[in-house]
Amino acid sequence: MTATPAAQAPADRRDREWWRSAVFYQVYPRSFADSDGDGIGDLGGVREKLGYLELLGIDALWICPVMRSPMADGGYDVADPRDIDVLFGGMAAFDRLLAEAHARRLKVTMDLVPNHTSREHPWFQAALAAAPGSPERARYIFRDGRGPNGDEPPNNWPSIFRGPAWTRVTEPDGTPGQWYLHLFAPEQPDLNWENPEVVADFEQTLRFWLDRGVDGFRIDVAHGMAKPPGLPDMESVSTKMLIHDDTDPRFNNPGVHDIHRRIRKVIDEYPHAVSIGEVWVDDNTRFGEYVRPDELHLAFNFRLAETPFTADAVRHAIDNSLAAVAPVGAVPTWTLSNHDVEREVTRYGGGAAGLARARAMILVELALPGSVFVYNGAELGLPNVDDLPEDALQDPVWERSGRTERGRDGCRVPIPWESERPPFGFTTGKPWLPIPPEWAALSVETQLEDVGSTLSLYRMAIELRGLRPEFAGPRIEWYGSPSGCLAFRRPGGLVCVLNASAAPIPLPPGELLLASAPLTSGHLPPDAAAWLV
Repeated sequence: MTATPAAQAPADRRDREWWRSAVFYQVYPRSFADSDGDGIGDLGGVREKLGYLELLGIDALWICPVMRSPMADGGYDVADPRDIDVLFGGMAAFDRLLAEAHARRLKVTMDLVPNHTSREHPWFQAALAAAPGSPERARYIFRDGRGPNGDEPPNNWPSIFRGPAWTRVTEPDGTPGQWYLHLFAPEQPDLNWENPEVVADFEQTLRFWLDRGVDGFRIDVAHGMAKPPGLPDMESVSTKMLIHDDTDPRFNNPGVHDIHRRIRKVIDEYPHAVSIGEVWVDDNTRFGEYVRPDELHLAFNFRLAETPFTADAVRHAIDNSLAAVAPVGAVPTWTLSNHDVEREVTRYGGGAAGLARARAMILVELALPGSVFVYNGAELGLPNVDDLPEDALQDPVWERSGRTERGRDGCRVPIPWESERPPFGFTTGKPWLPIPPEWAALSVETQLEDVGSTLSLYRMAIELRGLRPEFAGPRIEWYGSPSGCLAFRRPGGLVCVLNASAAPIPLPPGELLLASAPLTSGHLPPDAAAWLV
């Protein structure tokens, strides 16, 4: 791995529209760092590790949900969107984290969940106590059942977490009653975004956090709030997790764009703030609609996180992602993993080959124009943990699938920080998910001392990306390259080469800036990437 000192730096990217080229670091709080010894990561733990994140060189945090929640789905079932759960330290811990992050010039974005609430939200409890047709039930999506006695769900929609997307309630008089919609778990009833109260309450939530100093939001299921008129049956029932499927009537309905315009009007009152949507849309034209100038600033494009490690597939994913935002002048986004996706080391084959490929792909990703999202632990080269004991599994998918699908816990195992044995400094108690003993070699402490480690590669790559003028320009130009390889150039002069073939390849002319693996007789080895200027 080779690094070259930086040339003259361009203007600090934090001083312009900071999110356009920012490196976001996704914190899954339960798994990041535990400050109180209960085995669950918290905001105090995040604050204690801000020095590490500053050393890594990231620009912004994206913190997964920490609002008050019964935790049926890891915090994505929100009981109070304007309070911090005591599990994570309460509001005081959040305020301390926000202040210290800003003192270190780190932006803080947080998850908001507009599609649904917790079943324990006061609104839903009021809906259960109220009668059909009441204003309380109108905040959610309640319907009478089908069949002679209303015993069948209102339509055939499945839940993303398996089973039907409808649950029948018992009315206050004890009789079987209406059904409510939940695209996810029964503990997550969907809100009715045609109700003005729902809109007004979410706008209040936006202003609450923005007034507190938050720098923006990642908006969960940003393509899901609007439901189709009449809630028609699905032609083909699929229970897969979120995928690119534009025929699914549960998602990506036209009314969602009016919702995002309302959200954007509020966020535009705060010029520093950014909105980032989780958008699973296949068609590029429809994807681009979400990032028009009056809607979201950014939308997650998951192409690279779904792409196998082949040059043709990676090139197609890059072209597709750039084409999706170009017509509306929006900024592309890039990510290789998150809390819902198998970690890249495992996805690329696991073991030494999987790690080498993951190291190569972070250089590809950081060489691209736009904003980049790094999932906590990716910088350590962590693999998925797919052999967790069954009694440790907590993802609702496990129970909802009749214990046939293990869910997402394998990519949520806590971070190893230090020492030679679990829990590696993550907690002084018992971690909420067990940490493999073999992760000793992957701990932050171990990797910080190794210039050839994955963590060191991330640090050097992020620093160079932020400082070198060669990374300038909103587009890329493809180079000719050997079979099984790709190469592209940024207008500023950076050249990125990926060798996904089985043999070493010669590099194009230029000065080597950084490589994901040592060169072999001046050639780039298989499963490696390099930057040249």
